[in-house]
Amino acid sequence: DGMNVLLIVVDDLRPVLGCYGDKLVKSPNIDQLASRSIVFSNAFAQQAVCAPSRVSFLTGRRPDTTRLYDFYSYWRVHAGNYSTMPQYFKENGYVTLSVGKVFHPGVSSNYSDDYPYSWSIPPFHPSTEKYENDKTCRGKDGKLYANLVCPVDVSEMPSGTLPDIQSTEEAIRLLDVMKTNKQKFFLAVGYHKPHIPLRYPQEFLKLYPLENITLAPDPWVPEKLPSVAYNPWTDIRQRDDVKALNVSFPYGPLPDDFQRRIRQSYYAAVSYLDMQVGLLLNALDDLGLSNSTVVVFTADHGWSLGEHGEWAKYSNFDVATRVPLMFYVPGMTTSSVSQGERVFPYLDPFSHASALVPQGRSKKAVELVSLFATLAELAGLQVPPVCPETSFHVALCTEGTSIVRYFNTSEEKNGCDDTYRCFNEEPVAFSQYPRPADTPQWNSDKPKLKDIRIMGYSMRTVDYRYTVWVQFNPNNFSANFEDVHAGELYMVETDPNQDYNIYNNTSHGVFFKKILD
Repeated sequence: DGMNVLLIVVDDLRPVLGCYGDKLVKSPNIDQLASRSIVFSNAFAQQAVCAPSRVSFLTGRRPDTTRLYDFYSYWRVHAGNYSTMPQYFKENGYVTLSVGKVFHPGVSSNYSDDYPYSWSIPPFHPSTEKYENDKTCRGKDGKLYANLVCPVDVSEMPSGTLPDIQSTEEAIRLLDVMKTNKQKFFLAVGYHKPHIPLRYPQEFLKLYPLENITLAPDPWVPEKLPSVAYNPWTDIRQRDDVKALNVSFPYGPLPDDFQRRIRQSYYAAVSYLDMQVGLLLNALDDLGLSNSTVVVFTADHGWSLGEHGEWAKYSNFDVATRVPLMFYVPGMTTSSVSQGERVFPYLDPFSHASALVPQGRSKKAVELVSLFATLAELAGLQVPPVCPETSFHVALCTEGTSIVRYFNTSEEKNGCDDTYRCFNEEPVAFSQYPRPADTPQWNSDKPKLKDIRIMGYSMRTVDYRYTVWVQFNPNNFSANFEDVHAGELYMVETDPNQDYNIYNNTSHGVFFKKILD
């Protein structure tokens, strides 16, 4: 009969969660989901910015195939009429539903979140979304500002609510309708927080006393970081509270106390998100759907919290590209529960310590572009074929491969007898990031297609991250690997934070060959 699917996509969430070993963050509901799921500890987005990442994993194609590196084109017109994951489920008898931010709204999803191709009914957007960047943050002087750090009294907000609260309510309502109508569903729920502004109910600050908040372990710009690799966090500089600090462009550090406040608010926003996820999963229990629904939890990319002197996303570092990724599959990742037994009882972040251990944890390097094939396999649908080398004219195929084969983590052997074979077969995650110039400038974070001159292609395995920044022609979407502007190589075991670039003192021909393949 096939399972229902609940896909939860979070905006800008790096894996700062209890189930990923974070000792500070309180995320009991997501940790509870992890304890019943297979958790991937090395999962990566294809590009660390919202629209390109979402279009990539929702179509199962890489940014070079969707030809979307910014926010300003719709793949069906601009690249090829590719089927999407929800479209495929819809064509296979599912009611497909979108709540909140799933596709990036605007031209990149045809101003309709790709409705009616992808969704059975028009996507839902919270009515209060439009106030997201308004002056709703009360300063010490009592006036309202458009700040980065923005704890609020929810009752004072427009309509007395916040977008993610509205999204949870609508998602629960739709689950109820699906249950009543006995319809098989694919429900995607997109949460905004911890995307900036860091606007969340102020009581969550209580969970994170400022004296417990540390700076990033490496808050400096690494000495051997090529300037093309650095992102100057322009979107953050435009917020009222950051503007007032008058930080020098591009490398001027934020004051330490303000860095702590950003980190504090990011964590508080994550706990607020955890509460929403808890309420949503609790509703699956209430409706008796936990035994027949696959739950996937992930994010569109990560977010720097001061590492390398950087904030926001817009780079190829792990902090920007690495995402949480977990799959709860009834009967596969957990034994089926008996009638009436709760799988996801709601846990209050204010009273529950997170101490749950994930069911299974895979260290394999995996990519979000594999979501389409993986979910098709888990739902018992035919897995779309792997795309040919050029696939602009192929409507249904995927450039990611199903990762269901990694679900049995007990088979992950550490040793490998044939080094050459192991090197060639080890899973690799690819990410990329465009730049307008070799040095940081006002549009380095979000260059428009016509301004892109350099593309950073990055390859991450369990052991290393290798990146080459090469010349790129936006007119014909071509990268010239013979014109390398800069390179980076970081060894995970000795340099987990990617602070010591050893590209220039290593022979890297073997890595270069692999990135070309």
